[in-house]
Amino acid sequence: MGKDRHGSFGWLLSQSGERRGKFIASVLLAALSTICGIVPYYFIARIVRGLIEGSTDKGAYITDCTAICLLWLGHALFHALSTANSHLATFHTLAVIRKKALDKLAKMPLGNVINIPSGALKSTIVERIDSIETTLAHILPEFTTGIGAPVIILIYAFVINWKLGLASLITVPLGIVCYMLMMYGYEENYGRTVRATKALNAVTTEYINGIEVIKVFGKAQSSYEKFSAAAKESADSFVNWMRSCNVYMTFAMCIMPATMLSVLPIGGIMTMHGTISTADFITVIILTVGLIEPVIGVMSYSDDIAQMDTIVTEVRSVIDAPEMHRPEKLNKTMQGGDIVLDDVHFGYSGDEILHGISMTIRKGEFVALVGPSGSGKSTVARLIASLWDTDSGSISYGGVDIKDIPLDDYNDRIAFVSQDNYLFDLTVRENIRLGRQSATDAEVEEAARKCGCHDFIMWLENGYDTTVGNSGGHLSGGERQRIAIARAMLKNADIIILDEATAYTDPENEAVIQKSVAKLVEGKTLIVIAHRLSTVKNADRLYVIKDGNIAEQGTHEELLKMNGLYNSMWAAHISAKDGDENV
Repeated sequence: MGKDRHGSFGWLLSQSGERRGKFIASVLLAALSTICGIVPYYFIARIVRGLIEGSTDKGAYITDCTAICLLWLGHALFHALSTANSHLATFHTLAVIRKKALDKLAKMPLGNVINIPSGALKSTIVERIDSIETTLAHILPEFTTGIGAPVIILIYAFVINWKLGLASLITVPLGIVCYMLMMYGYEENYGRTVRATKALNAVTTEYINGIEVIKVFGKAQSSYEKFSAAAKESADSFVNWMRSCNVYMTFAMCIMPATMLSVLPIGGIMTMHGTISTADFITVIILTVGLIEPVIGVMSYSDDIAQMDTIVTEVRSVIDAPEMHRPEKLNKTMQGGDIVLDDVHFGYSGDEILHGISMTIRKGEFVALVGPSGSGKSTVARLIASLWDTDSGSISYGGVDIKDIPLDDYNDRIAFVSQDNYLFDLTVRENIRLGRQSATDAEVEEAARKCGCHDFIMWLENGYDTTVGNSGGHLSGGERQRIAIARAMLKNADIIILDEATAYTDPENEAVIQKSVAKLVEGKTLIVIAHRLSTVKNADRLYVIKDGNIAEQGTHEELLKMNGLYNSMWAAHISAKDGDENV
C-alpha cells in the first residue's frame, strides 16, 4: 500500500513539468517556516529559566522577546510564500491532468467513451481531480516539514533529560494503535463511497436528462425511487464508514497529542527528588507543548493521504485508457480520395456487429447505406469517420490506411452529421462557426441560408446571437438538426457523412435541405444513411446492409430488378408514403 501510494504521489509530481521547481521551493520555504516556528520555544524556555533563576537582565529579556517576534513573523511569511508556491504549482498540475483526461476522451474509441456513464466521467474529471489539490498544495510542504518539527523538539528534549524525552512519547503507541484501528479497511470503505458517488452522479444525470419522458409517461415515482435509492446508498456508504471509525478517530486525536499526561507527573516526581532542575522541567514542558500542533497537523492529513492512491488510480483509468493510435505526421503519399473498406470486422463488448464488410466509395460519389434498423449502417459510417477502430480488416483513404493518417488531418477531411448532433450552450452563430473557426459572420449566415435555417434563426429572440441552451434545449429537434447540418457544410470537408440527418425535419424543410445539400456537396464524397429511401434513390450506389453484411448493392434501378430486400423495403416505403398522403 505504501509503495502504491508513493507511486501515485510520484505520478502526480511527474505531471507538474516546469512547475516542479515551485514544489521544491515550497518544501524549502516550509522548512524555514518550521524552523522559525520551533526556535521561539527555545527563547521562551530561556526567558522562563531566567525568571526562575531570578535574573534581572532586562536587556536579555527584550532581546529574547524581539527574537521571538521576528521568528514568528518569519514563520508566517515563509508559510505564506510556501503555500503560494505550492498552490501555483498545484493548479498548473491539475490543469495539465484535466487537459490530458479531456484529450484522452477525444482519442479513445467512441464506444469506450459511451460505455462510461456521463455522470461518472464528470465525477472523475471534475471532483476527483479537484480533490488532489489538498494533497499537492498542502500535504507536500506541510506534511514533510510537519514530521521534522516534532523530531527536532524531541532531540532537544532528550538533550535536556532523556527520561523526560521518553516520557513525552508514552502516549504515542496508544495513539498509533487507535489510529491503525481507525484506518482498518480504509481502501475498501473509501472505494465503496467512490462507487456510490459515481452511481449517484450517473442516476442524477439520467434523471435530469430524461425528465421530459418521465413526466410524459408518468414514471416520476419509479424514477425518483431509483434516484432516492442511489442517494441513500451514497449517504449510507459515508455514514456507516464514519460510524465504524469515529470512536477510534476521537481517541487517536485526543491521546496521541496529550503528551502532558505523562510529562507532568513524571517530571514533577523527578523534580521533587532533585533528579531534574525546575528550570529544565519547565523547559521540557514548553517544548512538549510545541509537539502538539505539528502532530495534530500531520494527523489531519492522514485521510487525504489514504485517499490519494484510490483517487489517482481512478483518474489514471481515464488518462491511461486505450486510445486509437495515429501517427503525428503523415508519412505516406495519398493518391486520390477513394474510401476502401476491406473485409472489415467490428463488434461491441465481444459481440461482432459487422462480419467482413467490403466496399469501395469513389471520390465525389454519392453513396447511400440502407437497411433494417440495427443492421450496422451507422457503425459502418462511424468506422469510416474514424470514431472507432476496426477489429480486423482495414479502411483506407487515398490508398493509405486511415490508421496511418494523423487523427487531426483525417478529421479535417470529414464532416459528420448524425440524428443526435450535440449543440453547445453557445449562440447559434458560435455553434455553426465550430465547423470552421476562421469563418466570418457573413460566411456563417451564408451557410445557414443554404441549409434553409436562416429564416427560423431570424425569428429567434436575438437571431444568430441567441443562446441555444444546454444541448440545444431551447430549440426543437428539427432546428437543432438544421444548425448541425449548416455547421458541417461550413467546414467544407472532402467527405460528408449524413446519418439520418433529416430525421427530425418535416417534409417541406427536408426538401429544402436536400436541395441545399446537393449544391454544397458538388465534387465531394457524400455518404448518407437513410430510412426514407426516396431521399437516396438518386445515389450513385446503394449498399443494403443486413445483419452486419452487405446483402445487396447497386443503383436504385438495379436493386429493384434484383427483387430482393431492397425491393421489399422500397415497396413498404412507397406504401407508407401513399398512406401519409391519403391522411
